[in-house]
Amino acid sequence: MSDSRTVEFARNGRADGQRADIAVSIDKVRGVLEALRFGSITLTVHDARVVQIDVTEKTRLTA
Repeated sequence: MSDSRTVEFARNGRADGQRADIAVSIDKVRGVLEALRFGSITLTVHDARVVQIDVTEKTRLTA
């Protein structure tokens, strides 16, 4: 195992570099994106983990 892979394993806890919490966060963000037409998504991250997803949806009115 190279030094960079060793550091990655130590930080992520898995040899393949994929963390389960990241996969869950990506799935949740994907779901929000699929439902959102106009707006923004803000992710709040603490200790390298997504802890909050804020969604602001805009409604456009035509006169």
